[in-house]
Amino acid sequence: MKYTSQAVAKPYFIFALILLAGEILFGLLMSVQYVYGDFLFPLIPFNVLRMVHTNLLIVLLLFGFMGATYYLVPEEAERELWSPKLAMVTFWVFVVAGVATILGYLFVPYATLTEITFNELLPTMGREFLEQPLPTKVGIVLVVVSYIVNVSMTVLKGRRTVITTVLITGLLGLAVFFLFAFYVPDNLIMDKFFWWFTVHLWVEATWELIMGAILAFVLIKVTGVDREHIDKWLYLIIAMTMVSGILGTGHHFFYMGAPEYWLWIGSISSAVEPLPFFLMILFAFTMARDRKIKHDNEIALTWAKGTAVMAFIGAGVWGFFHTLAPVNMYTHGTQLTAAHGHLSFYGAYIMIVFTVVSYAMPILRGRPHGNCEKAQKVELTSFWMMNIGMMGLTLALSAAGLVQIFDSRVGTDLIGFMESAESISSIFMIRAGFGLLVFLGLLTYFYSFFVKEEA
Repeated sequence: MKYTSQAVAKPYFIFALILLAGEILFGLLMSVQYVYGDFLFPLIPFNVLRMVHTNLLIVLLLFGFMGATYYLVPEEAERELWSPKLAMVTFWVFVVAGVATILGYLFVPYATLTEITFNELLPTMGREFLEQPLPTKVGIVLVVVSYIVNVSMTVLKGRRTVITTVLITGLLGLAVFFLFAFYVPDNLIMDKFFWWFTVHLWVEATWELIMGAILAFVLIKVTGVDREHIDKWLYLIIAMTMVSGILGTGHHFFYMGAPEYWLWIGSISSAVEPLPFFLMILFAFTMARDRKIKHDNEIALTWAKGTAVMAFIGAGVWGFFHTLAPVNMYTHGTQLTAAHGHLSFYGAYIMIVFTVVSYAMPILRGRPHGNCEKAQKVELTSFWMMNIGMMGLTLALSAAGLVQIFDSRVGTDLIGFMESAESISSIFMIRAGFGLLVFLGLLTYFYSFFVKEEA
């Protein structure tokens, strides 16, 4: 650790991993409810489990991004963090707000939650992924603003690099596009437009900038490749991401009352969206091939290459499967959408958090060369368990989606939703099994931090 202020990243990383465990656990409970609908009902109904599952995902990724930023920015700027104290205050404010919100979802009826959190003053609740009460949304804005100020002041007072430029651009986009969460039009079509301005432009535009910056930082550290070489790759990837990602918002506007030209804009731009992820694969593997050093922390490089591959498969390949308008007409809202969502979030964002944690956490714990060889072997086992589990889960969801399409949307002898759901219950059992493998892989990952080299 070159700068003492980098230590503030450690609690962010730890809490992000704790939230990840909770997120997967709630996902497992949901997978059981898909097979046994009365499981935990009425104690925790499916809609509450799903709300907690998706909200934990968003919050854990924000904690992971913040930890990664607070770790890499001092090294990139070649100076201490502008205000480590502000970073720690931000951490505890975010922890309290996040935990209180999740407890509210679990123990307070949602209608009551809207009443006691002043939703009538500015109605913002009830929308998927953005279910947070008004005080929580305001808290997120304050946390993100203080986070951006802290990072920006550090960079402005120190060295400026391509990595920090791309990172701050992504952070500014994250903050700006979240503001659409406060605007809920009465018109349902307009509501969907502005809802996607937050949800899509987070996950398929600004977050990709943050991901690219973190990936570039780790690759520089573990490969020793010249910064100028990595910068050129990063500029190319980010340029294609922004163009295709912003216009790609149009693939959410199919058949919802929007003008017909969105069928063309959404289809064409979305067909380009896999290309930046494919470039990311070339980027990671080229850097690994041309590396000038052999860093002892081999597992961090494994995570970096795995991130590029799984992001391409989940966000690129599985996204392309159903992004063209004529195909999307039949696939939208099926389990094929869920398959894409699970693998893309995991491949692009959960894995980049694993990447930076696997590189930075050993250093924060006084192991500048990474964890011992035995610990890295355990971590490699967890890498394969989680990746195999996520691929199996994705394939199961894809199979379920295809059955739904042929059951209810294609052909002449169509059956109802509930009949179709019953026909795929065995597939959901397989999905639950692979989900359990992912959870066991995460526990194995946790265990790797406590493995010590034998004397």
